[in-house]
Amino acid sequence: MKQHYSNVWIYPGIILLTILASCEKDDITTYNQPQIQEVTIAKPVQDTTYTDEELLKVLDEELEFLENDEKAGIVDISHMDIVKENPKKIYVHYLPWFQSKDYDGYWGQHWTMTNQNPDQLDENGNAQIASYYNPMIGPYSSNDPDLHEYHFLTMKLSGVDGVIFDWYGSKDLHDYGLIKQSTETFIETLEDLGLKFSIMYEDRVAMQAAQAGLSTSTVAAAQEDFSYINDTYFSSPEYMEYNGKKLLFVFGPHHINTENEWNEVFEVLPEENHPDYLTLWAASNRVGANSAGEFLWVDKDHLLAHEYYYDTYPTMNKITVGSSYPGFKSFYKDGGWSDGINEWSIDTDQGNTFVETLNYTHHEQSDFIQIITWNDFGEGTMIEPTEEFGFMYLQILQQYTGVPFTPNDLQVAADLYKIRKKFKNNNLAQRLLDRTYEYVKELKLQRADQVIKAINRFF
Repeated sequence: MKQHYSNVWIYPGIILLTILASCEKDDITTYNQPQIQEVTIAKPVQDTTYTDEELLKVLDEELEFLENDEKAGIVDISHMDIVKENPKKIYVHYLPWFQSKDYDGYWGQHWTMTNQNPDQLDENGNAQIASYYNPMIGPYSSNDPDLHEYHFLTMKLSGVDGVIFDWYGSKDLHDYGLIKQSTETFIETLEDLGLKFSIMYEDRVAMQAAQAGLSTSTVAAAQEDFSYINDTYFSSPEYMEYNGKKLLFVFGPHHINTENEWNEVFEVLPEENHPDYLTLWAASNRVGANSAGEFLWVDKDHLLAHEYYYDTYPTMNKITVGSSYPGFKSFYKDGGWSDGINEWSIDTDQGNTFVETLNYTHHEQSDFIQIITWNDFGEGTMIEPTEEFGFMYLQILQQYTGVPFTPNDLQVAADLYKIRKKFKNNNLAQRLLDRTYEYVKELKLQRADQVIKAINRFF
């Protein structure tokens, strides 16, 4: 049974490392305090961490900075630098395919499938979505810059090094064009925070593009997609590299299955941009010499799949990618998207499945680890904060990566998202929250928390 203490979800029975204390020790600098303007003073609500006097002082200081159009107290830094005790690189598999009525004007199919309606509430008061789990912040839009802040700040505070985007080609087919556009909305924030990113290509989209008459052949469609990847993503300074070469993943391949075909696809890339190409496990033979390695995926055999992968793959002397996941519970059948597919499941075991796969003995042999996934709610493999598990998975990740943060620090990032939504039409509040984002980026988490609470209490 879960217990909740001071906004931190604690689950009994999970033993990892010693719980780390927050590293936030920065003090509040004293500045002249002008009269507060354009703010309606209200009675304190909920939070009592700071006194009215303390928060009014913070608010006065922040308003003075805005009035003087200065960035006093904030250093313009290019990245959010995090020190990790564990040098193992951690990347999260990310699904940029959600739309929300509040941001996009409609609910996208990955929240609704065929029979769910987020405008209605379930018996627990959560939006009715196509998942057995519920985002802590509610269903959201992948296009929303407030979401980009929230997801990437919590990743950084958990020791995540980068994101692997599930990507469905360059064509405007089905919702693939929307996924491409959403992927690109993330890049500015990724680059600002210093998170790496890569692309995982779904080669079935090339086959579908050819069938729809959008390309002359499956290979031609893949060539067009690879040219797009080269022109749009490889140019980013934060595109993921390993041993000096860019990394490109393919979920499969399933439809382009010969070395000669992949030779044709790679011909469109300039020689200097030929990436290390990683396939799904046991699929590298389909791309031949183009394969630089394979990655493991969640499987109904669970740890037996891990055992097989690690017992056979390292002998190939190629890139080895570990995998970790919190469980698996697909909503596709209940959501009307499949009949009998993925009916197997892997229980979360109150977080122990994630611990078990993250601490799998042979991970020391892997070149890096892919977390499956950050936010696949449809298959129940998400580690992003949820109503059901709170920050539990990220707390486990914090301990694994050895970052000096706790769920209390993650709460600051979550509160930033929530208060941006609460005051979305208040320009002054948003300007103050822009500064708050910079404070989190500088790891001045206490100051960020104070600004958020000041706005919530007095606006």
